[in-house]
Amino acid sequence: MTQFRPQGGVTPYLNVDGARKALDFYKTAFAGIEREAIPAENSDKLMHSQIDINGSPVFVCDFFPDYGFAPVAPQGFNMHIHVDDAQTWWDRAVAAGCEITSPLKTEFWGDIYGQLKDPFGVTWAIGQSVKQD
Repeated sequence: MTQFRPQGGVTPYLNVDGARKALDFYKTAFAGIEREAIPAENSDKLMHSQIDINGSPVFVCDFFPDYGFAPVAPQGFNMHIHVDDAQTWWDRAVAAGCEITSPLKTEFWGDIYGQLKDPFGVTWAIGQSVKQD
């Protein structure tokens, strides 16, 4: 089995309730490319997986309360995707089932920006720099 690893920087590691479903959702909502999915022994849960979104790795796994990884709601962060065409990314994510929490619009700092929540409780921000003349 090929092991995919980040090449540097910071790699987010999401713990969600239903990692397999999350991977499939992220493929649809964010054009993710699944790199690996390692199931836990004798379980349908994933102990580790990697999906690349917009060229960056995101690790995803299930909660494992029996091993000290109890379910908790995501809080205090968002997953920011900076793209050249925010509307296309936004429309795809909303069509896949993301809930709009802050509409996509041109913000006071000049960029296009909005936030969505996925069915697993993770907040995603989509941004686009507006070219200055």
